[in-house]
Amino acid sequence: MTLAIFDLDNTLIAGDSDHLWGEFLCTEGLVDAQSFRAGNEKFYADYQRGELDIDAYLAFALAPLAGRSLDTLKKLQAKFIGECISPIMLPAATALIEKHRHRGDRLLIITATNEFVTTPIARELGIDELLGCAVEIEDGLLTGRPTGTLTYRDGKVKRLKEWLIQEDETLEGAWFYSDSHNDLPLLEVIENPVVVDPDPSLAAIAAERDWPQISLRD
Repeated sequence: MTLAIFDLDNTLIAGDSDHLWGEFLCTEGLVDAQSFRAGNEKFYADYQRGELDIDAYLAFALAPLAGRSLDTLKKLQAKFIGECISPIMLPAATALIEKHRHRGDRLLIITATNEFVTTPIARELGIDELLGCAVEIEDGLLTGRPTGTLTYRDGKVKRLKEWLIQEDETLEGAWFYSDSHNDLPLLEVIENPVVVDPDPSLAAIAAERDWPQISLRD
């Protein structure tokens, strides 16, 4: 079975769910809005430059979840999806997903955003399998700590290889869709890399390497 692998933020949706989640926490009064928003903006700028300290960012982003029950958090998830994610869903992305599904391809999202935020988004997109930064749970409560291989830059390649062994899958004929230069390590090991509404750095690299470029926002 051929894999169709998708980045999530700014690829299948017209925005960054991680950054939007931070804004949502501020709006909901779950964090000190001024200081948290400043940190959220700084980390997002670091990500865009390819200079994100993923460990420091996850410690920051997951701290507001620490000690909260899954039942409580699921209510926040539902409100976040309705208010922040549904408006940035892309019909063309849905069509692309369905094209691969119709071919019989196995669909997988791999994202640097944590799985707490992205699992319900993947569900909305109709994709059951997702690899993101996993969030530790103890006694039904989120600890605020990440666990496992962090799916950022080279970590995406490492985590995907772990998954391939676990699932007895291969990358033969695989597709990978992404907007970000941070995904260059994974794009380089995929037989069919496709650049989607790319950032300037990735657009330049894709042009040099003659990789297909598409838009899902038209």
